[in-house]
Formats: sequence, structure tokens, C-alpha cells
Amino acid sequence: MSFEEKHKQGYELLHERDLDKSLDTARQLQRMNPDAPEGFTLEGEVMQKLNQWDSSIKSFTEAIEKDDDNGRLYNLRGYSYLNDDDAEKAREDFERAIELEDIPAAHRNMVLYKVMAGKGNEAITYLLDRIRTDPRDVENWILMGDLMKKGGHDEKAKTYYEQVLKMDPENEYVKSLLEE
Repeated sequence: MSFEEKHKQGYELLHERDLDKSLDTARQLQRMNPDAPEGFTLEGEVMQKLNQWDSSIKSFTEAIEKDDDNGRLYNLRGYSYLNDDDAEKAREDFERAIELEDIPAAHRNMVLYKVMAGKGNEAITYLLDRIRTDPRDVENWILMGDLMKKGGHDEKAKTYYEQVLKMDPENEYVKSLLEE
């Protein structure tokens, strides 16, 4: 099996939640090509699923050493830092991901960083700016609805969720929230 086929197989296993086999595949990829970031990236993502934040940070750091212009890797590592209670390193990685590739997920993670750092108003302002910048990004609308709901603003949350359904009528998450 080629490196590319094995890489694809590793992600299929990850999505099927067969984490042991996906991790085995990640390590096989690392042996096949120790200079490639893919095996370390897959390992980091498996470790995230296992909530092993230190291990995921280590794996993503190794991947970044092999591909330091990859915004996705910084975003993934930043998410692990955020879950490992290292908010400042998370912020730095999210900023780097945005600088390199302007990744929408990194912007959403930046909002989470701001919320977790006790900067709720900054988070809302940042997210509103993201909605204005990319009004078709459904995930931003969902996140804003979730923030409003957590803040006790159910009617405001409902308007954001209703906007999601206009863009994505089959969104099961939002449909279930509106049925409550």
C-alpha cells in the first residue's frame, strides 16, 4: 500500500472511531516517511479524540517542524493547547493559522479562546465581524446562537439559528435546538 493510500486509510479509521487502528496507521506512516508531517498529524488527531492533549501537542509540534507553513497544523495544535489550559499558546497558534491561511475554523477557535479567557464581549464582537466578513459560513451563525443561548438570550439565539436554517435547511443540530 502506498503512503497516500495508507494516509487515506488512517483518516477513514479515525472517522470510523477505530482509534487504535488509526494510531497504528499513523505510526506506520511515520516509519514509511519520517520527514513527512502526515503521520504525526494523524497521530495528533487521534490523541485529540482520546483527550490526550499533551501527546497531541507533541505530535502536532513534530508535524509543524516538518511543515511550518501549514495553517491547519497550527490550528489543530492551538485547539490542543486550549484544552490543555494553555490559552496564550493557543492564541498564538490560532493567530499563526489565520496569518498563514485565514482558516475559518481558526477564527472560530479564536472566539472560543476569548470566551475561555473571560473576554466574552471581545468574543462576540470578533464573531460578529466574522459573520459580516463571511455571511455564508453557517458555523459562525451557530456559534453565535450558542453564545447567546449560554448567555440567557434565548430569543436572540433563536434568530441566529433560524438564519442557519435558511442557509442549511437540513442542519440537524439547529433543528433540534429550535424544537426544544
